[in-house]
Amino acid sequence: MSRKLDKILSTATLQLLRPLVRILLRNGVAYGTLAGWVRQVYVDVAFEDFAPVGKKQTISRVSALTGLTRKEVKRLQDQDEAAADAGQARYSRAIRVISGWLNDRRFQDEDGKPAVLPIEGRRNSFALLVKEYSGDIPTRAMLAMLEEAGSVKTVQDKIRLVRRAYVPGSDAVEKIRILGNDVYELFSTIDNNLTSGPEDLRFQRKVAYDNIDPEAAEKLKKMSARKAQALLEYLDRQFSSCELDAEGPERGKYISVGIYYHEQDSPGDEQ
Repeated sequence: MSRKLDKILSTATLQLLRPLVRILLRNGVAYGTLAGWVRQVYVDVAFEDFAPVGKKQTISRVSALTGLTRKEVKRLQDQDEAAADAGQARYSRAIRVISGWLNDRRFQDEDGKPAVLPIEGRRNSFALLVKEYSGDIPTRAMLAMLEEAGSVKTVQDKIRLVRRAYVPGSDAVEKIRILGNDVYELFSTIDNNLTSGPEDLRFQRKVAYDNIDPEAAEKLKKMSARKAQALLEYLDRQFSSCELDAEGPERGKYISVGIYYHEQDSPGDEQ
């Protein structure tokens, strides 16, 4: 590695770690715990993505790639990670329930808007919506999740959609799950764009100015949220129209599009 690239990688890594370490320290996670997680990821990625072409990855090669001992690599390889994807599934199912409410005619009123749904019932009910779009999550568990996030309100055994998004409110656990899911997707897009040819690049753009009038910042923040939400609702309708039959034999692709707003004092970076 060249000295210049080493310095750029060091600077970039330290910059992206700062907000992560703030979150970890606020939640009582010490350095040793993070170090253990990093070792696990080094081993997983070395096995999954860095095997020689046409050959099976070996413990010795992973040890050489990662700098870990063969004994440590073997230990980490054998660890049970069966529950690693549970958070992603729960997050995605809450989003799918809201998407179904917005796009499935069975759960809309005469004007094509999300209908007020009875909790139970064989037709046009919240229970049916949850069954159709969340898999095996119980109706009451999904209702509690959406209520906590401020997405729905219950009035006399009927459910009204009041927020066209699933953004956890007071549940810190759910917010941490979204941290992992959404930052992972952004990093994966950047990783793809660092190594792919022009024909395989993924969309990755932002608008940034470093000398905005502070009195205009709040107006721009609200406008950005409004416009971004409108675009995401449009994309949600388009994505929904292209979903495969959940009971069909063909397995589809996972795709997502993210939009974010960031603000900090100028000049200087968050370091």
